[in-house]
Amino acid sequence: MSLPEEHVNNVYNAIEPAPAGSIQDVNKYQFGNQDIRENNSLDKVRDILFGNQMRDVEKRFARLEERLVKDSANLRDETRKRLDSLELYIKKEVDSLTERLKKEEAERDELVKELAEEHRNLTKCLDKKLTQFDEQTTLSQRELREHILNQSKGLQDDIRQKYEEILALLQREARELHHEKTDRFTLSALFTELAIRLKSES
Repeated sequence: MSLPEEHVNNVYNAIEPAPAGSIQDVNKYQFGNQDIRENNSLDKVRDILFGNQMRDVEKRFARLEERLVKDSANLRDETRKRLDSLELYIKKEVDSLTERLKKEEAERDELVKELAEEHRNLTKCLDKKLTQFDEQTTLSQRELREHILNQSKGLQDDIRQKYEEILALLQREARELHHEKTDRFTLSALFTELAIRLKSES
């Protein structure tokens, strides 16, 4: 690949001519300033040969760097937005969960209060029923004792009355026997009738 003529001329012009004088001066000048001259010449040659490409590359690098910086900023902004959105979502979820837990806790407390109130009412009702049952049992026992006592008194009165009636009958019959001097057969029939009457009445 051949270089353009303009580049070649620029390369020749970039090489600085030696100053006029003796050969020793020329050598001294060349040896003293050889490094500077070579560096300047190489820089000029490099700039002539690759200047456009380097500037183009630098521009590309600059554009790439600018694009990377812009993309990085966009990515940072997008990441921040997403993190903010995620943080807001998490905060909403946590608030919702906290609110739901508070609501459930309040409902449980209310249910516990209702159960406690119902338990107290049942206890009161049971105590009242037991008291009523005790009172009814005591009353029934008292009435039963009174009834048994009345029955016992009535039975004793009946027994005493029957005893008195039988005693009176025996006394009457005995008097009749004593006055009439009844024979043994009549006396036996009398005792038999008395035994039958006692048996039937008892």
